[in-house]
Amino acid sequence: MNKTSPEADFNAPDEQLDRAIEELRGVLKEEEKRSSAEAQGTASGSRPSDSIIMNIPVEVQIVLGSAEMPVSELMALQKGSTVALNRRIGEPVDIVVNGRHIARGEITVLESDPSRFGIRLTEVIATARSA
Repeated sequence: MNKTSPEADFNAPDEQLDRAIEELRGVLKEEEKRSSAEAQGTASGSRPSDSIIMNIPVEVQIVLGSAEMPVSELMALQKGSTVALNRRIGEPVDIVVNGRHIARGEITVLESDPSRFGIRLTEVIATARSA
C-alpha cells in the first residue's frame, strides 16, 4: 500500500502544473527554432507558436468566500438554507486560475447587460514563480 503525506497530495496539482508549463516552454522553444527562418519575413508581430498558448483552456474561479461547519450542520442544509461566508458585503473576491490565486476584484453589474454581473480586477497578486 502506497501512502503519501497530505502535504504531498496538496502540492501535487502545483507540481503537475509546473511540469506542464515547463513542457510547453520546451515545445515552444523547439517550435520557435524550427520556424525562425519562416517567421523572419512575417510582417505581423505574432509568432506561429503564440496560437499554441492562446488556445490552452484554463479554469477560472471567482471565490466569494468560504464557510466551515460540522458534518451535522452540513447534513441539515436544505432548500432555502443560508450559509454564512467568511466575508462581508463589499469585501474583494478572489480570482483563482487553475488553483492559483492570481487576483482580487469587486463584483460589478455589466453595462452591456444589466441582468448579468462580472468582476472588476482591483489587485493582481505578484507571484514568486513568474517567468
